[in-house]
Amino acid sequence: MAKVRPFRYCMKRIAPVLLLFVFGVPFLAAQSQSSDTVVEEIVARVNNNIITRADLRKAKQELYSEAQQQPNTAQAEQQAKEHEKDLLRDLIDQQLLLSKAQELGVSADTDLVKRLDELRKQMHADSMEDMEKAAEAQGVSWEDFKQNLKNNIITQKVIGQEVGGHINVTQAEIQQYYEQHKTEMERAEQVRLSEILISTQTAGEVKTENGQNALPDAPSPDVVAQAKAKADQVYEMLKKGGDFAELAKKYSNGPTSAIGGDLEYFKRGTMSKELETKVFALDAGQYTEPTRTNQGFVILKVTEHQKAGVPPLKEVENQINEQIYVQKMQPALREYLTKLREDAYIDIKPGNIDTGASPNETKPIYTTAAADNANNKEKKKKKFGLF
Repeated sequence: MAKVRPFRYCMKRIAPVLLLFVFGVPFLAAQSQSSDTVVEEIVARVNNNIITRADLRKAKQELYSEAQQQPNTAQAEQQAKEHEKDLLRDLIDQQLLLSKAQELGVSADTDLVKRLDELRKQMHADSMEDMEKAAEAQGVSWEDFKQNLKNNIITQKVIGQEVGGHINVTQAEIQQYYEQHKTEMERAEQVRLSEILISTQTAGEVKTENGQNALPDAPSPDVVAQAKAKADQVYEMLKKGGDFAELAKKYSNGPTSAIGGDLEYFKRGTMSKELETKVFALDAGQYTEPTRTNQGFVILKVTEHQKAGVPPLKEVENQINEQIYVQKMQPALREYLTKLREDAYIDIKPGNIDTGASPNETKPIYTTAAADNANNKEKKKKKFGLF
């Protein structure tokens, strides 16, 4: 069985699942309840949903947990501290988008299955059951995680449909951006590679006396010969028109086999001289003959070959388009969320601030029927402190 990567490593920060809404119960102090009653303090009501103090705590924990996983932890934690004031805003944003998704009939069941399978592959888990066990072993609620992921997918679909679909980027804007940012686009020569590795190692790496990772003893001549014959066979398949990514998935022993052998980008001076000489002489789409390495025989394909200097506009046009799109998306999304606030019923407990609030918001009006309904719910073990 493949080794499962840490579950939290593959998780993105997703706003927590929110609890069911209860109308009109008077605010409950913890000491006024029986010892077996759990009090959930409600800090905001958004239409027929609520946001609790526990939701805010969880969002804060996830914010700092993500920061601690970044390369520059100190900088990430400072950014997280600055973002704390917006946590309630983000939770309200999510509730508004989920409500809009219901109105629009947006669902995410199929997308959720696909996304979970992608995560399973990233974590090198053999099955969904293995991923669930890995989650629970690390204290992550599997059901909560799936619901949060589903909510994230739904909100992104609503944003794409309601906001992104109305954003246009013109050719003139792309040209202007290109001219203004040429200096920033200048780059060194680099290639993006994919690999098919036919391994000569019959065992994994071993620990040396000083604790370093090292390859095991040299493989026997028979093992080397068999690996070379297999590599040559795959090479012949490529020459006959075989798909590199599919052959990598089927035959490669490398860690990237599941994703078609993709190795990302390499600049000069970052790989062995022999391999560098070979790959930098190739154009995009070309590949090397099988080459002997410490791990076995490798076939490298150049999927992109970026020359040194400022790239031509046609080469970076898509990236520029995306950059301008993102720049336009931020204010457009905030404007859209402000409009949703003005069409919704939002009530914030005093002492809490929605940094995305609009002065045109309307608070909900509670009826006697709602209060009576709430009184009937007081018999339940879990209660909500409303304000």
